[in-house]
Amino acid sequence: MKSVKTDILWRVYLVYFGMLIFGLAIILKVIHIQFVEGDELLAEAQKQSMKYFSVEAVRGNICAEDGSLLMTSVPIFDVRMDVASPLITNTDFNNNVGALAKKLASLFGDKTSYQYKKNLIKARRRGNRYYLIKRNVTYEQLKKLRTFPIFERGKYRGGLIVTPKVKRAKPFKGLAARTLGYENEKENLYVGLEGAYAKYLKGKEGRQLRKRINSGDWKPVYDENEVEPKDGKDIITTINVDIQDVAESSLLEHLIANKAAWGCAVLMEVQTGEIKAIANLKRNADGTYSEVYNYAVGAAIEPGSTFKLPSLVAAIEDGYYDLDDTVDIGKGYVVYHGLTVRDTHFGGNSKMTVREALEHSSNVGVSKLIYKAYKNNPQKYIDRIYGFHLNEPLGVDIPGEATPFIKDTKSKSWSAVSLPFMSYGYEIQLTPLQILSFYNAIANNGTLVKPMFVKEVKQGGKTIEKFSPTVIDNSICSPATVEKAKEMLEGVVQHGTAQSLKKSPFKIAGKTGTAQIARPGGGYDKKNYNASFVGYFPADDPEFSCIVVISKPSTGRYYASSVAVPVFRDIANKVYATNLDIQVDREYVADNTNYPVYSTGYEEEIEKVYTELNIPIDSASSVSEWAVAVKADSAVMLKTKIIKEDVIPNVKGMGARDAVYVLENLGLKVKIQGRGFVKSQSVLPGTRVTKGREIILKLSV
Repeated sequence: MKSVKTDILWRVYLVYFGMLIFGLAIILKVIHIQFVEGDELLAEAQKQSMKYFSVEAVRGNICAEDGSLLMTSVPIFDVRMDVASPLITNTDFNNNVGALAKKLASLFGDKTSYQYKKNLIKARRRGNRYYLIKRNVTYEQLKKLRTFPIFERGKYRGGLIVTPKVKRAKPFKGLAARTLGYENEKENLYVGLEGAYAKYLKGKEGRQLRKRINSGDWKPVYDENEVEPKDGKDIITTINVDIQDVAESSLLEHLIANKAAWGCAVLMEVQTGEIKAIANLKRNADGTYSEVYNYAVGAAIEPGSTFKLPSLVAAIEDGYYDLDDTVDIGKGYVVYHGLTVRDTHFGGNSKMTVREALEHSSNVGVSKLIYKAYKNNPQKYIDRIYGFHLNEPLGVDIPGEATPFIKDTKSKSWSAVSLPFMSYGYEIQLTPLQILSFYNAIANNGTLVKPMFVKEVKQGGKTIEKFSPTVIDNSICSPATVEKAKEMLEGVVQHGTAQSLKKSPFKIAGKTGTAQIARPGGGYDKKNYNASFVGYFPADDPEFSCIVVISKPSTGRYYASSVAVPVFRDIANKVYATNLDIQVDREYVADNTNYPVYSTGYEEEIEKVYTELNIPIDSASSVSEWAVAVKADSAVMLKTKIIKEDVIPNVKGMGARDAVYVLENLGLKVKIQGRGFVKSQSVLPGTRVTKGREIILKLSV
């Protein structure tokens, strides 16, 4: 019996001893953790529950030339609630959760008030202190949220948690969308101005400490080492919103009317290369149009007849021809090594001058002229074209510019027919912007400038960097050749393929182009064309150049004169109506009129004068109380005259009374010399108005 008792006691002591050893081991381990591994483990634990996050900076704005927002960063917010906050008592929560749910349902409309209430009660039971209510809440919605039951008590007592974010927005929606572009760092995509000027726009990221909470989310906490993000800078583009709107609207209208595949239009300032408007539209599968690709910059196409000008400029510059030299086009076709070149419209006259060959866009005439001049040394022709920089990218800021293709005689694709075919725009590829730049150089007296999209960078409203025009070549050819090129381009409008522009109140010069589209496997599609018109205005003193390209019109009309020219006209008319410098100063009604009449003034009075003189008038185009009278074929046409409040208007051609009325209403002091109509003004039109400034008007009958 004793041995059994001893055995039991021994076992009990053994268990107690084991437990003692185990307890001592735990105590030793705790001491070891506390004093040896403590700091390291504490840091690791802190690391697991606390983490620094980068805070995105507010991206800079992209603005039009007048400061209007084209692209901006709009604040949005993720809204959460500390539903289990101890500062919200059960009584308060239960009394107000129904009203809060009803408000949330009304504001967002994504759930019923019952669903909101059910989810909030469930989140409180679970002790959720970071419950997601709604992502991407607008600022206006957030302002209303702050007035809702419970939330109205403030950030802590109301449990409202707001995480700010930003998204890019376009106040003018699709206006110049592809040119404005976007940046997607995750996919390494940099499109348009967003990508090109990212270093200015993106700003500098900040740093914020956040704590992991029971739901697995990260909640911001106060940290003295928090770094605030630095907002990005604003870029001021050269885009004119009004002209851009007209360019896109007109392009869209004519794309729809002609059921075309795509189209683009670009307006450039001659001397500076500033792009005032750039529109690119493509037909979608459902028949609508949108900006999905920048054709003006990235689409290298065969230019067709618009390339006839560089060809003839080359031959004139090399001394082979003058404008009145002639070429025999026979019966309107010519055969080169078995391939026939034809003129679309043959008038029956076998001979034409160099100028007429361009005016009437004769494929036969131009190809024969170039072939005759360069057939023994075609590389000389290529070298001259290269001298115009047509084989080089312009180096525009927007990514994605296509490389021009103008082969030389050493190219594998060079053949016996390459020279004549290249002369009128085939077997070569240029983007619309590259073609426009050459014509702009002619308008600019031979100076080739790089197209310019951004003119300055601002931060906090202050200019921190300005960009000047970039001259690629001061003279692509001699002044004499430039003048001859201008004569030919004016002749295209006055006597040739673009006579529909002849009635414009200002002189236009330019060239039509209608080119068959090459098939991928070789040859040309005789049913599909690229129609284009490129030119400049006013032709006497060029200020703007413009190109319009419409691809694959499919309603039966495909000539540039009926497809592309109307878009050019709409853009030019808008520029004319809003630009004081190129509005006509004064016009006489007819060549045999031997007395002066009103040309600019109050519309009702101008109409009254012409009515008394029995002169027909057409005022359908005038939409303002002030008008400009210009000659038309059978009547006087009244055009709108824009009077802006912040710039000196052009009052030349106005009667003294009207001119004084307009200028004094702008806050100017007017002095008059002479009598009759305003002949000149001492302050140039377009100058910013300064209240109280003196302006002298010289009048002359």
